[in-house]
Amino acid sequence: MNTVIQGIRIRRAVGVVVTTGAVLASGALHAAPAQAAAAPTIAAKGGYVMNNGTGKSLYTKAADTRLSTGSTTKIMTAKVVLAQKNLNLDAKVTIQMAYSDYIVANNASSARLIVGDKVTVRQLLYGLMLPSGCDAAYALADKFGTGSTRAARVKSFIGKMNADAKNLGLKNTHFDSFDGIGKGNNYSTPRDLTKIASSAMKNANFRAIVKTKKYTAKTTTKTGSTRTMAPWTNTNGLLSSYSGTIGVKTGSGAVAKYCLVFAATRNGKTVIGTVLASTSSTQRETDAKKLLGYGFSKA
Repeated sequence: MNTVIQGIRIRRAVGVVVTTGAVLASGALHAAPAQAAAAPTIAAKGGYVMNNGTGKSLYTKAADTRLSTGSTTKIMTAKVVLAQKNLNLDAKVTIQMAYSDYIVANNASSARLIVGDKVTVRQLLYGLMLPSGCDAAYALADKFGTGSTRAARVKSFIGKMNADAKNLGLKNTHFDSFDGIGKGNNYSTPRDLTKIASSAMKNANFRAIVKTKKYTAKTTTKTGSTRTMAPWTNTNGLLSSYSGTIGVKTGSGAVAKYCLVFAATRNGKTVIGTVLASTSSTQRETDAKKLLGYGFSKA
């Protein structure tokens, strides 16, 4: 009896070994897959990242929450200008006292345009996007709005900004200013702003402007002589600190806090995104770098 039982036990043991061996041979037992990169933690209230080529969402944090946009609004300002039919980038705009007064009254960021100087549309776009000149924004809105008064032209231009947002299918974006200095009704979301920037980046002139680190404008003075302006430096620090960065725009303000719409290309893939209401100018870049790194790992 003992011998029989032992024989059964031996056969069972051998069966377990054989079965286990078969499982191992089939590869059914294998090492656990490596953990996917964890989504980063950012200081910004809202964030969004997508693959610019496919439109695939790669990261969201309060991505559809309406927030103040600060000067990232100027992405749409530039987009509207560059979409004008028969646009002449070399057309000249005379800088008005109203633009200077506006800067002083609002303690706004400035391209330091000189009243009376004639500045090309191209130069105004660089002044808008690099040093974030609210004077340049005002000049462009005055130039490309329609109406018999400056106020009417500005209102018309802002209307074009909102029409563009609507055409993009954005339901959480509204502009009440040409530069982000709104009256409490200037807002967007991380997702919407990213989509605006992605659309703007289809324009070659826009791409060239937002990846430029420094630009020197030569304007025409009242007397017809040439004025060489102090160089405009891009406020987007990622252009110097994150390899592959190709844009896009910073923003800040008492309500908006610190914002950054960013884009970078690596290994043939472009990742684009937005952080809104971060805690400092340094932190918004740290947030963006985290999101870019994560985005490229998933793109």
